Amino acid sequence: MITVDGLTVEFGGTTLFKDISFQINEKDRIALMGKNGAGKSTLLKIIAGVRTATRGSVSAPKDCVIAYLPQHLMTEDGRTVFDETCQAFAHLHEIQAEIDRINNELTTRTDYESDEYMQLIEKVSALSEKFYAIDMSHFEEDVEKTLLGLGFERSDFNRPTSEFSGGWRMRIELAKLLLKSPDVLLLDEPTNHLDIESIGWLEDFIINSSKAVVVISHDRKFVDNITTRTIEVTMGRIYDYKATYSHYLELRKERREQQMKKYEEQQKMIAETKDFIERFKGTYSKTFQVQSRVKMLEKLELIEVDEEDTSHLRLKFPPSPRSGSYPVQMSDVAMSFDGKKIFSGVNLTVERGDKIAFVGRNGEGKSTLVKCIMGQLQNEGKLELGHNVQIGYFAQNQASLLDGNLTVFQTIDDVAKGEIRNKIRDLLGAFMFGGEDSTKKVKVLSGGERTRLAILKLLLEPVNLLILDEPTNHLDLKTKDVLKQALQDFDGTLIVVSHDRDFLDGLVSKVYEFGHGRVREHLCGIYEFLETKKMESLQELEKK
Repeated sequence: MITVDGLTVEFGGTTLFKDISFQINEKDRIALMGKNGAGKSTLLKIIAGVRTATRGSVSAPKDCVIAYLPQHLMTEDGRTVFDETCQAFAHLHEIQAEIDRINNELTTRTDYESDEYMQLIEKVSALSEKFYAIDMSHFEEDVEKTLLGLGFERSDFNRPTSEFSGGWRMRIELAKLLLKSPDVLLLDEPTNHLDIESIGWLEDFIINSSKAVVVISHDRKFVDNITTRTIEVTMGRIYDYKATYSHYLELRKERREQQMKKYEEQQKMIAETKDFIERFKGTYSKTFQVQSRVKMLEKLELIEVDEEDTSHLRLKFPPSPRSGSYPVQMSDVAMSFDGKKIFSGVNLTVERGDKIAFVGRNGEGKSTLVKCIMGQLQNEGKLELGHNVQIGYFAQNQASLLDGNLTVFQTIDDVAKGEIRNKIRDLLGAFMFGGEDSTKKVKVLSGGERTRLAILKLLLEPVNLLILDEPTNHLDLKTKDVLKQALQDFDGTLIVVSHDRDFLDGLVSKVYEFGHGRVREHLCGIYEFLETKKMESLQELEKK
């Protein structure tokens, strides 16, 4: 269906990738993987036609519809949520208008035998065939289903898009793309702005209703659930596996072990050859053999080993100062904005050492309750912090509070204490600040890079209550593994707001569910909670 042939991208004297070729076939569900900066988003933009390659081509059939969701996008203002989503069908309204225009022209013309008249008939026939092949009878129902699936309430449908945050506008764009029924759907981090329920809905849609899909995502569970093929972009080339992400990880590990073995064998051979050259270079009887070996080394194609997997690196927290037995206690806590109740009747006790997930649809009050705990918002009811509670807090705006004049290395060096100081470069490498990146000034970093640095800085500060609000949005899978391992080893209390199921799995043992103005406690891990949730939803459907 789509053929990528010999793509090369060069800029600033460096080659991002060189001579890569592959095909996207009908019904392919492809995960595009690789570390940040490997060129995944660039490749997706080239396939989408919004960027050009230095060399190479992307070809597709003339009638192939490609829909592309970038990471960052702004929806136009001026329409309601429902009307903006209906723009997915704008091209069909244009076709209908063109059919009407040609039919009107045909009724007024009398040159029935002319070539122009016959061309008009052929054109209106082709347009009509295309138009009536699409079932428009249920389009409003389809719009409604898609918006509800992506987390909107019916009461949102007639609100202007300007009232919604960037994350919710991204959902509107996603809804428009899905409703177009494209032949190829290109998604760059589609789950970053979705809650757990909406991710589940999107998974079902992709598996049951979509054609070909290429997705970049740091949500491992999402990728595993929807994809059947994995293309890894690494060191300027690609590896194409007809395998799910989990299976690909095993295959990649085997590949790297084989590369390492061949690399070590080659290095041994090079060392022996150089030793021979050095030993006999002045010996007349060995002149031919020495020259032969010199030429062989000059022509030798060096074996490269793919980038090191740093996920084994363990990030150890400094010991937590001991807090009281109950770091946070809430009694009848409530919160309202502009007369609208967000939640009420919250009675929760957080015990020392608890690892808790705050989950629920966006807008149900997860971040609001975090701000109440932080003392940034004044709540109703009673909320008390326990003895000697020292809070470390990460929210998306933490990244903007970093000192822009410090380098990446200085930022971490300032907070690292004890033996961890000997591993600062390893830690920076694990968080994708290896090599020269560690000498960059913070002010030149991108938003995602600042986010990663802010998390790493927080992890090295001595606190006993860690509160993380969507910490994984800008982390690749390896870095998430490092962070998750560190949080599992953390001996303090943890509250994490996240929609990343794979990240929460095995990390939390309590789930606080936000919804319908309430906060409910579930004494289980994230997957037990989700199973229970599905059963509850079925019961609710039966009641209806």
